[in-house]
Amino acid sequence: MNQSIISALAAVLGSLVGGASSIATAWFTQRAQSRQESVNAEIRRRELVYTEFINECSKLAIDAFNHTLDNPETLMNAYALLNRIRLTSSDSVVDAADQTIKGIVEQYFRPNLSMEELQRMTAAGRADPLKEFSVSCRQDLRRLSRES
Repeated sequence: MNQSIISALAAVLGSLVGGASSIATAWFTQRAQSRQESVNAEIRRRELVYTEFINECSKLAIDAFNHTLDNPETLMNAYALLNRIRLTSSDSVVDAADQTIKGIVEQYFRPNLSMEELQRMTAAGRADPLKEFSVSCRQDLRRLSRES
């Protein structure tokens, strides 16, 4: 073969390989960035619903310590948030949220707590009905972060 043809073919093949590797690199980079953005958006959505659930259940838990459940509609927002959590969260988070609401409902049907009883519960580490839920959420969000 003619040396000029070989040189031309080598130049064309080199350009094709270089161009293909640039396209592949750009595609992989874009794919990784899209995945990262998707995971970050999911983390933000979950953080928002977890925060709403914590706020709502905190109010209910305090209310349950010194009131009875006069109106079942009081629990409506908590159950709505629980069902939003069910849509996307892990089973451990859903179970912890469910147990949190069950504990609050049970507290509503127990005798009201005096300040001394509440102080004893706090000292014993039993006054936070949202602790297990918060721990499960933190683990869920960490797992999601590692996946990105």
